[in-house]
Amino acid sequence: MPARREGFTPGEMMVSLGSRFREESEKKRRALTRQPTLVTGAAGFIGYHVAERLLEQGEPVLGCDNLSPYYDVALKEARLDRLRARTGFEFARCDVGDRSAVARLFEGKRPRRVIHLAAQAGVRHSIKDPHAYADSNLAGFVNVLEGCRHAGVEHLVYASSSSVYGSNARLPFSEHDPADHPLSLYAATKRSNELMAHSYAHLFRLPCSGLRFFTVYGPWGRPDMALFLFTRAIVNGDPIELFNEGRMTRAFTYIDDAVDAVSSVLERPPQTDPSWSRERPDPATSSAPHRLVNIGSPDPVDLLRCVALLEEYLGRTAVRKLLPIQPGDVEATAADTSDLEELIGSHPATPLEVGIRRFVEWYRGYYSV
Repeated sequence: MPARREGFTPGEMMVSLGSRFREESEKKRRALTRQPTLVTGAAGFIGYHVAERLLEQGEPVLGCDNLSPYYDVALKEARLDRLRARTGFEFARCDVGDRSAVARLFEGKRPRRVIHLAAQAGVRHSIKDPHAYADSNLAGFVNVLEGCRHAGVEHLVYASSSSVYGSNARLPFSEHDPADHPLSLYAATKRSNELMAHSYAHLFRLPCSGLRFFTVYGPWGRPDMALFLFTRAIVNGDPIELFNEGRMTRAFTYIDDAVDAVSSVLERPPQTDPSWSRERPDPATSSAPHRLVNIGSPDPVDLLRCVALLEEYLGRTAVRKLLPIQPGDVEATAADTSDLEELIGSHPATPLEVGIRRFVEWYRGYYSV
């Protein structure tokens, strides 16, 4: 009797492979006919990774982005090229600050869920160009909220930021603490987004989840972020600028961990909290279907540790330029992830050594270093 491979005869194996092929084909067909999840900022760092994860899960994705020249547009186009190559992805070039364009997008595509990641980013840049933040982060967010309201969106997940904690010195930062003293206009717009979303959750029962991201890094990252800037400077032999003379700690969050959290939160629309009290209001929950969640590593890391790892993986020594702390910066961040763990059963856990090594490997490959 011929040997059976993994418990199957050749005939049974062919039937199994055929069944698997039909299942995959059916999954792709369903993905093309279901209402998509809209991912704004799909050409951005987190947006690209989130869209890719949803597509891997068989979810149709409608990506939108205005391809702002805030940083290298070629990098954004390269991310988009990878998404366009996948089944179930559709792209619309759209600026969320354009009220008519956003309204047309929602009316034409009727997304089932929305992950809003489009924004004008950057703490320091908000001091130089404040109007860009008002146009994109405030007016743009109203446009998205209105689109969600009129399209009957099931769940809006939107990006906030750890910068909203501002001058709060109590560590780790908790969603249950007030966040009323932002130190930059960027942080103020993100805190405003949280309040705006809450008002729509209250008035129109639109389920909204605000995600306070803590220093997300990894492959395909943003060139204006510290690790990217340090890597480029070290490779080119230029000095790296260490503000506050490098005495900074951050809750660095690897991109895969952040995406795990986003995709898990998306599947769990918030409910009203029956224990919420008007006499003792909890900033993190509400009598409306709105929640705030920290997305960050619970283990903050010294910035100089990151520099040392970059030196090790690049095989080069950094030239350090020590500078005073910049307006809008905070010396330390740390994320209280207890609410995230209760909600999705996990928290970001990729070791910094692993995350930075993967980033350096991507950087070397993408830039042919």
